[in-house]
Order: sequence, then structure tokens, then C-alpha cells
Amino acid sequence: MGAGAVEMHQVRYFLALAETLNFTRAADRCNVSQPSLTRAIKALEDELGGDLFRRERNNTHLTELGRTLRPYFEQMLEQSRAAKSRAQAYVKLREAPLAIGIMCTLGPVGLIDFMRDFRERHPGVDIHLRDAKAQALQDMLAGGELDVAIYALPGGIDERFHAMPLFSERFMVTCAKGHRFEALNAVRFGDLADESYLSRANCEYAEHLRALIDESGVKIRRPYRSERDDWILAMVKTGLGIGITPEFAVAGSGVIGRQLVEPEVVRVVNLVTVRGRPHAPAVGAFVREALAFTWPR
Repeated sequence: MGAGAVEMHQVRYFLALAETLNFTRAADRCNVSQPSLTRAIKALEDELGGDLFRRERNNTHLTELGRTLRPYFEQMLEQSRAAKSRAQAYVKLREAPLAIGIMCTLGPVGLIDFMRDFRERHPGVDIHLRDAKAQALQDMLAGGELDVAIYALPGGIDERFHAMPLFSERFMVTCAKGHRFEALNAVRFGDLADESYLSRANCEYAEHLRALIDESGVKIRRPYRSERDDWILAMVKTGLGIGITPEFAVAGSGVIGRQLVEPEVVRVVNLVTVRGRPHAPAVGAFVREALAFTWPR
């Protein structure tokens, strides 16, 4: 610290002397020589403008100023220790906060296993998951609300961000058991004619899929549209219509999934951070674990 400031070693020396009321014992407790401690106490008194101790032969005691300032110095030392402890915990990934954005259309396959493994390896990281559409996640990442995000966009990831591909995922036509598509190995866009299409409102590929359907020249009905993918799958399961669903969201839903082809539609799911932004240790740990994890293929 520069001139005119109380330094932490002076605080420690003062508190040791206030407790022992003996310069020799206080110096031993602080692992310094007695002259060094004496000089530090004198400098502190000069800085504060008054004596902190009375030195009367073998009788050293606190002055009124010393007694007044003692609780403040005790608080300073405690806050300094707490700050150091918190910093060490942060660096060592104890109580380290980590805000993660997850694209709301991602199915649980793979993600749940990864999050479990990460938690087991780094139990001290305090994870806050945010669920949102891909574009919203990108905006939150840019604004500093998120440390890292997992999402896909049909036009690729903005150059402001560093995108690390995790896995690719095909789009599937989903239908109820007994539907005519169940007998097919794959479904072409042309096969969708006259079907009731249940639209996923949060799908980041919605405009792209709509354009492909229009290009195919087929006419389909759109009786329902929902922001809830689980509702769409539930309606598909009851036979209210067909859906177009990312591959890993189909598992466990109870619906039939057939790959959409001619043309095939595939999204690349990325782990995304802000390019050039300094990152905390927890972010580095998350990125390393994600890139080393065996994602579904």
C-alpha cells in the first residue's frame, strides 16, 4: 500500500500486542523481530495521530485511542482472512459459481449423464442452469448473464463467440404407433402431404424447416403450436398429428421416430463461450469436461 494507509501487517502487530501487552511476546507471535514490530507500531501511531499504547517500564497497556480502535482492527483482520479464504475456495473450485445456459429444445439424453459426471468431479461448483431459446442464450452470453451455453443455430454461431461442437443430432419425424410412417425406414419431405403437423414454437430450426416444407410443395395442416416440446410429443403420442423432433428428444417419449430425409436436416450442438473474455476456473473445468465427455452419436 502507498503512504497514508493502514497496512494489514500493522493491524496484526497491533492486535498481537493488544493481547499480550508485551513487545517481545507479540513479536514472537508474529514471527518478526522486536525492533520491526516496534517500528510498525510507531508508524501506525504516527499515521493515526495518537498513541495506541502506554509504555511504563514493564507495564504496557492500551490507551483510550487503542481501546477505541481495537474492535475496528479486529474486524479488518477478520474480513481480510475471510476474503483470502473465499478467494482460495474460488480458485480451488469450492463455492465457485457457474451460470450455464441450456437450449430448451435439447433432450435429456447425454446431458443428464454429463451433468452428473461433472458434479461428481467438481462438487464445489455452484451451478445455475438457465433454460431458454438458442438466440436468447446467445444474447445472455454476450451480456454476461451466462458463463457458458450449449445450443445450436442453423446459420452457425456468431464470430463474437467461441463454438466447440459437442455432437450432431438428426431431425426425426415423430408419430404415434400404428401411423403409416411406422412402416418406413425414413420419411421424405414429400411424404408429409396432408399430415397434421404439430409445430414446436421454440425450435431454432423452425424457419428453416418451414422453408424446406414450402420448397417441397407439399400441403400440410398446422392445427397446434406449442412452446412446450413435451406437450407436442404427448399430442403426437395420442395421434393428434406428427411432429418434427430432434433425435435425442425422442428417446423415452413413447412415440415413433423416423429420420427426415430428402433433404436430411441435422443440427450441431455446440458448447459456446465469449471469444476473448477472461474466464473463471469453473468455466475452464466445465469446458474441459465437456470436450472430454463421450456424447451420444
